[in-house]
Amino acid sequence: MAARVARDIPEGAYANLGIGLPTEVANCLAADKEVFLHSENGILGMGPAPPKGQEDPDLINAGKQPVTLLTGGAYFHHGDSFTMMRGGHLDICVLGAFQVSVAGDLANWHTGATDAIPSVGGAMDLAIGAKQVFVMMELFNKKGEAKLVERCTYPITALRCVSRVYTDYAILDLSDGVATVAELADGVDVDSLQSRILLPLRRATG
Repeated sequence: MAARVARDIPEGAYANLGIGLPTEVANCLAADKEVFLHSENGILGMGPAPPKGQEDPDLINAGKQPVTLLTGGAYFHHGDSFTMMRGGHLDICVLGAFQVSVAGDLANWHTGATDAIPSVGGAMDLAIGAKQVFVMMELFNKKGEAKLVERCTYPITALRCVSRVYTDYAILDLSDGVATVAELADGVDVDSLQSRILLPLRRATG
């Protein structure tokens, strides 16, 4: 999934990678593609994870994982970082999710369970501030229920913000309240996918 997301981030883009699965995208970007990775704790020009044994404890991403800084990169106060996020200066953000609705609504900060620890972080700021929001997630939860739904039942992070969802079964584009299957993983077909997702799937044309 990370490699597939990395292919869709265009040359010269300013992109934020959320906590969890999206952080793997940094390790999959082509070395000859110039992408400016942003981390909400105050990094611009973030590189991939360092080799084992070469970690710098003072250089971490928002998920507290060791990262590298590319030539020309910078780190700064998180207040300035959030100004970038809220000000529309990011082209793309890649976020994880508990649920995404067919309308593009995002739920990724709390399951609503009484014993769950909520984790807002900068997701709300990213979801409304980035020009495009990609979600990277497993398509089904541990109970086998689809995380792409007609309507989110978990607390909402932001409304109508997600345009594309990358999953282990398929890549789906969300537009005008419709989910279109853009690509399928090897061994997956639309009919088998449709049987497990409780909403209509449109097949991509062309």
